[in-house]
Amino acid sequence: MLDDDAIERILVVTAHPDDVDFGAAGTVATWTKAGHAVTYCVVTNGDAGGFDPAVPRSEIAAIRQAEQRAAAAEVGVTDVRFLGHPDGRVVVSLDLRRDISRVIRQVRPQRLLTQSPQRNYERIYASHPDHLATGEATLCAVYPDARNPYAHPELLDEGLDAWTVAETWLMAAPGAAHVVDVTDLYDTKLAALRQHVSQLPGVPGELDTLLRGWLGMNAKAAGLPEGRLAEAFQVLDTA
Repeated sequence: MLDDDAIERILVVTAHPDDVDFGAAGTVATWTKAGHAVTYCVVTNGDAGGFDPAVPRSEIAAIRQAEQRAAAAEVGVTDVRFLGHPDGRVVVSLDLRRDISRVIRQVRPQRLLTQSPQRNYERIYASHPDHLATGEATLCAVYPDARNPYAHPELLDEGLDAWTVAETWLMAAPGAAHVVDVTDLYDTKLAALRQHVSQLPGVPGELDTLLRGWLGMNAKAAGLPEGRLAEAFQVLDTA
């Protein structure tokens, strides 16, 4: 793994508004607290979310994007970008690979965090088809697209030179072995998730119990002391 002292910029690529907050908000908060610049890239516009029938569907995308920006602010992230692909219909297309490669070349991160492209049968709800497709498209962008100057030549026309991401972290990966102790930043993670009001009808009262269960299991599996909370990742050398 890269030493954190070698990290200046980190890019997080997820399918939907709120994905990063469920999977990695505590970890992101540790990074921003340490002085790393973190950028969020959200593939969809979130328009298939929201559960209040009184809210017109035409307003959902803007609501969810505002919620993600507010959640990002809770963990110290101010650069939030939306690619605008339709929610619920993400596929591993050349267009998506190009769009993610564009952001990689713009941000030029040493570390990238995304969703696992591998279905997790122990946590099936983390393996939404959009998550799997986003993870696969992002890994394709990491290798070979973003580092190959001749892939997506239109990006060179935009003045975006090739860039190699040295390290990639996967959320919700089966058998994820690297954990980040987020106990001391748990309240920050919870505050970020609570910004996603449109996605949590009737859940806020149960959210704390749900999160402590997930994070406690990660910590226990990693051998951390009783009462600690952790987020878990698979870390890939992509240099």
